Amino acid sequence: MTEQRKTKDRQTQSSVPAVDWFRLDNAAKIYPPARSRYWSPMFRLSADLSEEIDTELLKSALGHTLARLPSFSCRLRKGFFWYYLERVEGAPDILPDVSNPMTYFNVKENKNFLFRVRCCGSKLAVEFFHVVTDGSGGMTFLLTLIAEYVRLRYGVTVPQSGHVLSCDDPPKAEEYEDSFLKYARKETMSRGERPAYHLPGAAMPPFEVSYISGAVPTELLQRAARERDASVTEFITALLIQIIAELQTAERSRAKRKMPVKVSVPVDLRRFYPTKTLRNFSSYVNPGIETRLGEHSLEEILVQVKSFMKSQITEKQLNARFSENVATERIRILRATPLFVKDPLLKAFYNMQGDRYVSTTLSNLGLVEVPEELRRYVKQLEFVLGPSKKKGCLSTCVSYAGNTRFVFTRTFEGAQIEREFFCRLVKLGIPVKIESNRR
Repeated sequence: MTEQRKTKDRQTQSSVPAVDWFRLDNAAKIYPPARSRYWSPMFRLSADLSEEIDTELLKSALGHTLARLPSFSCRLRKGFFWYYLERVEGAPDILPDVSNPMTYFNVKENKNFLFRVRCCGSKLAVEFFHVVTDGSGGMTFLLTLIAEYVRLRYGVTVPQSGHVLSCDDPPKAEEYEDSFLKYARKETMSRGERPAYHLPGAAMPPFEVSYISGAVPTELLQRAARERDASVTEFITALLIQIIAELQTAERSRAKRKMPVKVSVPVDLRRFYPTKTLRNFSSYVNPGIETRLGEHSLEEILVQVKSFMKSQITEKQLNARFSENVATERIRILRATPLFVKDPLLKAFYNMQGDRYVSTTLSNLGLVEVPEELRRYVKQLEFVLGPSKKKGCLSTCVSYAGNTRFVFTRTFEGAQIEREFFCRLVKLGIPVKIESNRR
Protein backbone atom coordinates (compact mmCIF):
# COMPACT_ATOMS: atom_id res chain seq x y z
CA MET A 1 0.00 0.00 0.00
CA THR A 2 1.40 3.40 -0.94
CA GLU A 3 2.03 6.15 1.60
CA GLN A 4 -0.62 8.32 -0.09
CA ARG A 5 -3.21 5.54 0.23
CA LYS A 6 -2.32 4.97 3.89
CA THR A 7 -2.67 8.66 4.67
CA LYS A 8 -6.06 8.74 2.95
CA ASP A 9 -7.19 5.72 4.93
CA ARG A 10 -6.18 7.42 8.18
CA GLN A 11 -8.12 10.53 7.25
CA THR A 12 -11.16 8.32 6.66
CA GLN A 13 -10.66 6.50 9.95
CA SER A 14 -10.37 9.76 11.88
CA SER A 15 -14.01 10.45 10.94
CA VAL A 16 -15.25 7.02 12.07
CA PRO A 17 -18.34 7.72 14.21
CA ALA A 18 -17.61 7.52 17.93
CA VAL A 19 -19.65 8.34 20.99
CA ASP A 20 -19.58 12.05 21.79
CA TRP A 21 -19.54 11.41 25.54
CA PHE A 22 -19.40 8.54 27.99
CA ARG A 23 -19.58 7.98 31.71
CA LEU A 24 -16.52 7.62 33.87
CA ASP A 25 -15.69 4.00 34.61
CA ASN A 26 -16.31 2.77 38.13
CA ALA A 27 -12.69 3.20 39.29
CA ALA A 28 -12.39 6.71 37.84
CA LYS A 29 -15.36 8.24 39.64
CA ILE A 30 -13.41 9.01 42.84
CA TYR A 31 -10.55 10.86 41.11
CA PRO A 32 -12.19 14.16 40.03
CA PRO A 33 -13.50 15.06 43.51
CA ALA A 34 -10.31 13.77 45.17
CA ARG A 35 -7.90 16.02 43.24
CA SER A 36 -6.77 19.33 44.69
CA ARG A 37 -4.78 22.42 43.75
CA TYR A 38 -1.53 20.64 44.56
CA TRP A 39 -2.36 17.04 43.62
CA SER A 40 -3.84 15.02 40.78
CA PRO A 41 -3.87 11.20 40.57
CA MET A 42 -1.45 10.55 37.71
CA PHE A 43 1.06 8.07 36.34
CA ARG A 44 3.75 8.28 33.68
CA LEU A 45 5.06 5.87 31.06
CA SER A 46 8.19 6.66 29.09
CA ALA A 47 10.49 5.11 26.52
CA ASP A 48 14.06 5.83 25.52
CA LEU A 49 14.22 5.58 21.73
CA SER A 50 17.24 4.83 19.56
CA GLU A 51 17.57 8.37 18.14
CA GLU A 52 16.59 11.94 18.95
CA ILE A 53 12.86 12.45 18.41
CA ASP A 54 11.53 14.44 15.45
CA THR A 55 8.74 16.40 17.13
CA GLU A 56 6.93 17.23 13.88
CA LEU A 57 6.64 13.55 12.99
CA LEU A 58 5.64 12.81 16.57
CA LYS A 59 2.76 15.30 16.24
CA SER A 60 1.54 13.47 13.15
CA ALA A 61 1.86 10.11 14.89
CA LEU A 62 -0.07 11.46 17.87
CA GLY A 63 -2.93 12.58 15.63
CA HIS A 64 -3.13 9.14 14.01
CA THR A 65 -2.99 7.42 17.40
CA LEU A 66 -5.84 9.52 18.78
CA ALA A 67 -7.93 8.72 15.70
CA ARG A 68 -7.34 5.02 16.44
CA LEU A 69 -7.91 5.34 20.21
CA PRO A 70 -10.77 7.83 20.64
CA SER A 71 -11.25 7.08 24.35
CA PHE A 72 -8.11 9.19 24.93
CA SER A 73 -9.55 12.13 22.93
CA CYS A 74 -11.71 13.39 25.74
CA ARG A 75 -12.02 16.04 28.39
CA LEU A 76 -13.60 15.93 31.83
CA ARG A 77 -16.99 17.61 32.13
CA LYS A 78 -19.16 18.27 35.15
CA GLY A 79 -22.79 17.16 34.96
CA PHE A 80 -25.55 17.72 37.49
CA PHE A 81 -25.21 14.24 39.04
CA TRP A 82 -21.83 12.88 37.85
CA TYR A 83 -18.70 13.86 35.99
CA TYR A 84 -18.46 12.52 32.44
CA LEU A 85 -16.00 12.43 29.54
CA GLU A 86 -16.66 14.35 26.33
CA ARG A 87 -14.94 13.95 22.99
CA VAL A 88 -12.52 16.71 22.03
CA GLU A 89 -10.93 17.36 18.64
CA GLY A 90 -7.27 17.90 17.81
CA ALA A 91 -4.31 16.83 19.92
CA PRO A 92 -2.38 18.23 22.88
CA ASP A 93 0.91 20.04 22.31
CA ILE A 94 4.21 18.19 22.62
CA LEU A 95 5.80 19.57 25.80
CA PRO A 96 9.45 19.59 26.89
CA ASP A 97 10.30 17.16 29.66
CA VAL A 98 10.93 18.43 33.19
CA SER A 99 12.74 17.20 36.29
CA ASN A 100 9.51 17.27 38.36
CA PRO A 101 6.86 15.64 36.17
CA MET A 102 3.31 14.84 37.24
CA THR A 103 2.90 17.88 39.43
CA TYR A 104 -0.47 19.65 39.30
CA PHE A 105 -2.24 18.97 36.01
CA ASN A 106 -3.93 22.07 34.56
CA VAL A 107 -6.07 20.50 31.84
CA LYS A 108 -7.12 23.87 30.39
CA GLU A 109 -3.48 24.60 29.54
CA ASN A 110 -3.36 21.18 27.88
CA LYS A 111 -6.23 21.89 25.44
CA ASN A 112 -8.48 19.97 27.89
CA PHE A 113 -6.82 16.61 27.15
CA LEU A 114 -6.36 14.30 30.13
CA PHE A 115 -2.82 13.28 29.27
CA ARG A 116 0.42 15.14 28.52
CA VAL A 117 3.05 14.16 25.96
CA ARG A 118 6.63 15.15 26.77
CA CYS A 119 9.92 14.58 25.00
CA CYS A 120 13.56 15.49 25.45
CA GLY A 121 16.22 14.19 23.11
CA SER A 122 15.44 10.53 22.59
CA LYS A 123 13.07 10.19 25.58
CA LEU A 124 9.31 10.12 24.97
CA ALA A 125 6.93 10.24 27.95
CA VAL A 126 3.17 10.31 28.39
CA GLU A 127 1.63 11.41 31.70
CA PHE A 128 -1.94 10.20 32.25
CA PHE A 129 -4.64 11.55 34.56
CA HIS A 130 -5.88 8.28 36.09
CA VAL A 131 -9.48 9.12 35.22
CA VAL A 132 -8.90 8.12 31.58
CA THR A 133 -6.95 4.84 31.83
CA ASP A 134 -4.76 2.53 33.93
CA GLY A 135 -1.21 1.24 33.44
CA SER A 136 -2.14 -1.41 30.88
CA GLY A 137 -4.23 0.98 28.79
CA GLY A 138 -1.52 3.62 29.06
CA MET A 139 1.13 1.19 27.84
CA THR A 140 -1.04 0.37 24.82
CA PHE A 141 -1.33 4.09 24.02
CA LEU A 142 2.44 4.70 24.38
CA LEU A 143 3.55 1.71 22.30
CA THR A 144 0.94 2.33 19.61
CA LEU A 145 2.15 5.95 19.41
CA ILE A 146 5.77 4.79 19.11
CA ALA A 147 4.89 2.21 16.45
CA GLU A 148 3.15 4.88 14.37
CA TYR A 149 6.10 7.26 14.85
CA VAL A 150 8.49 4.53 13.70
CA ARG A 151 6.34 3.96 10.61
CA LEU A 152 6.40 7.65 9.72
CA ARG A 153 10.09 8.15 10.36
CA TYR A 154 11.66 4.89 9.20
CA GLY A 155 9.02 3.42 6.91
CA VAL A 156 8.81 0.30 9.11
CA THR A 157 5.36 -1.22 9.62
CA VAL A 158 5.07 -2.72 13.09
CA PRO A 159 2.56 -5.60 13.25
CA GLN A 160 -0.22 -5.50 15.81
CA SER A 161 0.74 -7.49 18.89
CA GLY A 162 -0.03 -7.23 22.60
CA HIS A 163 0.09 -3.55 23.57
CA VAL A 164 0.78 -2.45 19.98
CA LEU A 165 -2.32 -1.63 17.91
CA SER A 166 -2.40 -0.71 14.24
CA CYS A 167 -3.48 2.81 13.29
CA ASP A 168 -4.74 1.31 10.01
CA ASP A 169 -7.60 -0.31 11.95
CA PRO A 170 -10.77 1.59 12.87
CA PRO A 171 -11.63 2.32 16.53
CA LYS A 172 -13.39 -0.48 18.38
CA ALA A 173 -16.24 0.20 20.80
CA GLU A 174 -15.14 -2.57 23.18
CA GLU A 175 -11.89 -0.67 23.80
CA TYR A 176 -13.71 2.01 25.77
CA GLU A 177 -16.33 -0.07 27.58
CA ASP A 178 -16.66 0.03 31.37
CA SER A 179 -15.70 -3.56 32.15
CA PHE A 180 -16.45 -3.09 35.85
CA LEU A 181 -20.14 -2.68 35.05
CA LYS A 182 -20.06 -5.44 32.47
CA TYR A 183 -18.60 -8.12 34.73
CA ALA A 184 -19.89 -7.11 38.18
CA ARG A 185 -22.12 -9.62 39.97
CA LYS A 186 -24.57 -9.45 42.86
CA GLU A 187 -22.28 -11.01 45.47
CA THR A 188 -19.99 -8.42 47.09
CA MET A 189 -17.29 -8.25 49.76
CA SER A 190 -16.65 -5.60 52.40
CA ARG A 191 -13.57 -3.41 51.93
CA GLY A 192 -13.01 -2.88 55.66
CA GLU A 193 -9.44 -3.36 56.96
CA ARG A 194 -7.25 -2.26 59.84
CA PRO A 195 -5.41 1.03 59.22
CA ALA A 196 -1.76 0.51 58.29
CA TYR A 197 1.45 2.14 59.49
CA HIS A 198 2.78 5.18 57.58
CA LEU A 199 6.39 6.29 57.81
CA PRO A 200 6.75 9.80 59.22
CA GLY A 201 8.65 12.56 57.43
CA ALA A 202 8.79 16.25 56.63
CA ALA A 203 6.85 17.07 53.48
CA MET A 204 8.70 18.54 50.52
CA PRO A 205 7.60 21.92 49.16
CA PRO A 206 4.52 21.89 46.87
CA PHE A 207 5.21 20.75 43.28
CA GLU A 208 8.50 19.12 44.32
CA VAL A 209 8.83 15.35 44.04
CA SER A 210 11.76 12.96 44.37
CA TYR A 211 12.11 10.20 41.77
CA ILE A 212 14.80 7.57 42.35
CA SER A 213 15.11 4.76 39.80
CA GLY A 214 17.21 1.63 39.75
CA ALA A 215 17.74 -0.75 36.83
CA VAL A 216 18.57 -4.38 37.59
CA PRO A 217 19.09 -7.46 35.38
CA THR A 218 15.71 -9.19 35.11
CA GLU A 219 17.27 -12.67 35.04
CA LEU A 220 19.06 -12.14 38.38
CA LEU A 221 15.92 -10.72 39.98
CA GLN A 222 13.86 -13.67 38.77
CA ARG A 223 16.50 -16.07 40.06
CA ALA A 224 16.40 -14.49 43.52
CA ALA A 225 12.61 -14.88 43.56
CA ARG A 226 12.72 -18.49 42.28
CA GLU A 227 15.24 -19.44 44.98
CA ARG A 228 12.57 -18.45 47.49
CA ASP A 229 9.79 -20.21 45.56
CA ALA A 230 8.12 -16.86 44.90
CA SER A 231 7.16 -14.62 42.01
CA VAL A 232 9.02 -11.35 41.49
CA THR A 233 6.03 -9.38 42.79
CA GLU A 234 5.78 -11.55 45.92
CA PHE A 235 9.51 -11.29 46.56
CA ILE A 236 9.64 -7.50 46.15
CA THR A 237 6.47 -7.03 48.22
CA ALA A 238 7.95 -9.06 51.08
CA LEU A 239 11.20 -7.09 50.88
CA LEU A 240 9.34 -3.77 51.11
CA ILE A 241 7.28 -5.01 54.06
CA GLN A 242 10.42 -6.09 55.89
CA ILE A 243 12.14 -2.72 55.31
CA ILE A 244 9.16 -0.67 56.50
CA ALA A 245 8.63 -2.96 59.51
CA GLU A 246 12.25 -2.44 60.58
CA LEU A 247 11.93 1.33 60.22
CA GLN A 248 8.72 1.17 62.23
CA THR A 249 10.62 -0.03 65.33
CA ALA A 250 12.10 3.49 65.70
CA GLU A 251 8.64 4.95 66.33
CA ARG A 252 8.22 6.56 69.74
CA SER A 253 4.48 5.96 69.75
CA ARG A 254 3.63 2.49 71.02
CA ALA A 255 0.34 2.58 69.09
CA LYS A 256 2.14 3.22 65.81
CA ARG A 257 4.65 0.46 66.53
CA LYS A 258 1.73 -1.96 66.79
CA MET A 259 0.06 -1.03 63.49
CA PRO A 260 0.26 -3.55 60.61
CA VAL A 261 2.56 -2.92 57.67
CA LYS A 262 0.82 -3.50 54.34
CA VAL A 263 1.68 -2.98 50.68
CA SER A 264 -0.99 -2.27 48.09
CA VAL A 265 -0.43 -4.39 44.97
CA PRO A 266 -2.59 -3.46 41.94
CA VAL A 267 -3.94 -6.41 39.93
CA ASP A 268 -4.80 -6.16 36.23
CA LEU A 269 -8.29 -7.66 35.89
CA ARG A 270 -7.84 -8.27 32.15
CA ARG A 271 -6.13 -11.56 32.99
CA PHE A 272 -9.47 -12.89 34.29
CA TYR A 273 -11.92 -11.56 31.69
CA PRO A 274 -12.12 -11.50 27.86
CA THR A 275 -12.12 -7.71 27.69
CA LYS A 276 -10.28 -5.35 25.36
CA THR A 277 -10.99 -2.19 27.32
CA LEU A 278 -8.32 0.49 27.44
CA ARG A 279 -9.97 2.28 30.34
CA ASN A 280 -9.42 1.53 34.02
CA PHE A 281 -9.88 -2.15 34.80
CA SER A 282 -7.71 -3.10 37.75
CA SER A 283 -8.19 -3.91 41.41
CA TYR A 284 -5.72 -4.41 44.26
CA VAL A 285 -4.78 -6.60 47.20
CA ASN A 286 -3.06 -5.51 50.42
CA PRO A 287 -0.69 -8.20 51.75
CA GLY A 288 1.08 -7.41 55.01
CA ILE A 289 2.14 -8.51 58.47
CA GLU A 290 1.12 -7.80 62.06
CA THR A 291 4.32 -6.34 63.49
CA ARG A 292 2.82 -6.35 67.01
CA LEU A 293 3.37 -10.12 67.01
CA GLY A 294 7.14 -9.73 66.87
CA GLU A 295 10.02 -9.46 64.45
CA HIS A 296 9.56 -11.23 61.11
CA SER A 297 12.31 -12.66 58.91
CA LEU A 298 12.08 -12.27 55.14
CA GLU A 299 11.22 -15.96 54.86
CA GLU A 300 8.35 -15.59 57.35
CA ILE A 301 7.03 -12.54 55.51
CA LEU A 302 7.21 -14.38 52.18
CA VAL A 303 5.13 -17.24 53.56
CA GLN A 304 2.40 -14.79 54.55
CA VAL A 305 2.59 -12.76 51.33
CA LYS A 306 2.41 -15.83 49.09
CA SER A 307 -0.46 -17.33 51.07
CA PHE A 308 -2.41 -14.07 51.07
CA MET A 309 -1.93 -13.38 47.38
CA LYS A 310 -2.76 -16.94 46.39
CA SER A 311 -6.06 -16.76 48.26
CA GLN A 312 -6.98 -13.19 47.25
CA ILE A 313 -5.87 -12.98 43.62
CA THR A 314 -8.67 -15.13 42.24
CA GLU A 315 -11.50 -14.17 39.93
CA LYS A 316 -14.15 -14.68 42.60
CA GLN A 317 -12.40 -12.68 45.30
CA LEU A 318 -11.52 -9.79 43.00
CA ASN A 319 -14.98 -9.76 41.43
CA ALA A 320 -16.59 -9.48 44.86
CA ARG A 321 -14.29 -6.55 45.64
CA PHE A 322 -15.11 -4.46 42.59
CA SER A 323 -18.76 -5.55 42.62
CA GLU A 324 -19.00 -3.84 46.02
CA ASN A 325 -17.92 -0.57 44.38
CA VAL A 326 -20.38 -1.04 41.53
CA ALA A 327 -23.19 -1.78 43.99
CA THR A 328 -22.40 1.45 45.84
CA GLU A 329 -22.50 3.37 42.56
CA ARG A 330 -25.97 1.95 41.83
CA ILE A 331 -27.56 3.08 45.11
CA ARG A 332 -30.55 5.14 44.01
CA ILE A 333 -30.22 7.88 46.57
CA LEU A 334 -26.55 8.34 45.67
CA ARG A 335 -27.32 8.47 41.96
CA ALA A 336 -30.02 11.08 42.59
CA THR A 337 -27.80 13.27 44.78
CA PRO A 338 -26.55 16.40 42.97
CA LEU A 339 -22.83 16.56 42.27
CA PHE A 340 -22.33 19.71 44.34
CA VAL A 341 -23.40 17.65 47.37
CA LYS A 342 -21.52 14.47 46.39
CA ASP A 343 -18.25 16.22 45.56
CA PRO A 344 -17.24 17.32 49.08
CA LEU A 345 -18.46 14.03 50.55
CA LEU A 346 -16.43 11.93 48.11
CA LYS A 347 -13.39 14.16 48.64
CA ALA A 348 -13.65 13.75 52.41
CA PHE A 349 -14.10 9.99 52.04
CA TYR A 350 -10.96 9.72 49.89
CA ASN A 351 -8.92 11.89 52.26
CA MET A 352 -9.93 9.74 55.22
CA GLN A 353 -9.87 6.30 53.58
CA GLY A 354 -7.87 6.43 50.34
CA ASP A 355 -4.38 5.76 51.75
CA ARG A 356 -5.35 4.74 55.25
CA TYR A 357 -5.14 0.97 54.88
CA VAL A 358 -1.71 0.58 53.27
CA SER A 359 1.83 1.69 54.08
CA THR A 360 2.97 1.96 50.48
CA THR A 361 2.22 0.74 46.95
CA LEU A 362 4.06 -1.58 44.58
CA SER A 363 2.72 -1.48 41.02
CA ASN A 364 4.38 -4.02 38.74
CA LEU A 365 3.51 -3.86 35.02
CA GLY A 366 5.45 -7.08 34.52
CA LEU A 367 7.36 -8.11 31.42
CA VAL A 368 6.50 -6.00 28.37
CA GLU A 369 7.18 -7.61 25.02
CA VAL A 370 7.00 -5.77 21.70
CA PRO A 371 7.21 -7.01 18.09
CA GLU A 372 10.71 -7.57 16.76
CA GLU A 373 10.24 -4.72 14.27
CA LEU A 374 9.86 -2.27 17.16
CA ARG A 375 12.47 -3.69 19.51
CA ARG A 376 15.45 -2.06 17.81
CA TYR A 377 13.90 1.41 18.24
CA VAL A 378 12.82 1.12 21.89
CA LYS A 379 15.80 0.83 24.22
CA GLN A 380 14.15 1.20 27.62
CA LEU A 381 10.74 1.51 29.28
CA GLU A 382 9.91 3.21 32.56
CA PHE A 383 6.75 3.38 34.70
CA VAL A 384 6.29 6.03 37.40
CA LEU A 385 3.42 6.67 39.80
CA GLY A 386 2.56 10.26 40.56
CA PRO A 387 2.84 11.34 44.19
CA SER A 388 0.26 10.16 46.70
CA LYS A 389 -1.66 12.44 49.03
CA LYS A 390 -0.53 10.70 52.23
CA LYS A 391 1.75 7.77 51.43
CA GLY A 392 5.24 9.30 51.50
CA CYS A 393 6.79 6.75 49.14
CA LEU A 394 5.40 4.72 46.22
CA SER A 395 7.16 2.20 43.99
CA THR A 396 6.76 0.77 40.50
CA CYS A 397 8.57 -1.61 38.22
CA VAL A 398 8.44 -2.76 34.62
CA SER A 399 10.63 -5.32 32.82
CA TYR A 400 11.82 -4.87 29.25
CA ALA A 401 14.82 -5.93 27.13
CA GLY A 402 16.52 -7.85 29.94
CA ASN A 403 16.23 -5.12 32.59
CA THR A 404 13.73 -4.44 35.34
CA ARG A 405 13.44 -0.78 36.23
CA PHE A 406 12.20 0.26 39.66
CA VAL A 407 11.11 3.82 40.39
CA PHE A 408 10.38 5.24 43.84
CA THR A 409 8.22 8.36 44.06
CA ARG A 410 8.57 10.34 47.26
CA THR A 411 7.12 13.62 48.58
CA PHE A 412 8.71 13.41 52.05
CA GLU A 413 12.34 14.19 52.91
CA GLY A 414 14.64 11.24 53.42
CA ALA A 415 15.15 8.13 51.32
CA GLN A 416 15.23 5.30 53.82
CA ILE A 417 13.03 2.85 51.92
CA GLU A 418 14.69 3.16 48.52
CA ARG A 419 18.19 3.21 50.03
CA GLU A 420 17.55 0.02 51.98
CA PHE A 421 15.77 -1.62 49.05
CA PHE A 422 18.60 -1.16 46.56
CA CYS A 423 21.27 -2.00 49.15
CA ARG A 424 19.57 -5.31 49.89
CA LEU A 425 19.35 -6.18 46.20
CA VAL A 426 23.10 -5.55 45.90
CA LYS A 427 23.75 -7.80 48.92
CA LEU A 428 21.81 -10.52 47.11
CA GLY A 429 24.21 -10.24 44.16
CA ILE A 430 21.90 -8.12 41.98
CA PRO A 431 23.73 -5.06 40.58
CA VAL A 432 21.76 -1.80 40.48
CA LYS A 433 22.23 1.25 38.29
CA ILE A 434 20.68 4.20 40.10
CA GLU A 435 19.42 7.55 38.74
CA SER A 436 17.57 10.41 40.40
CA ASN A 437 15.92 13.71 39.50
CA ARG A 438 17.49 15.32 42.57
CA ARG A 439 21.06 16.59 42.73
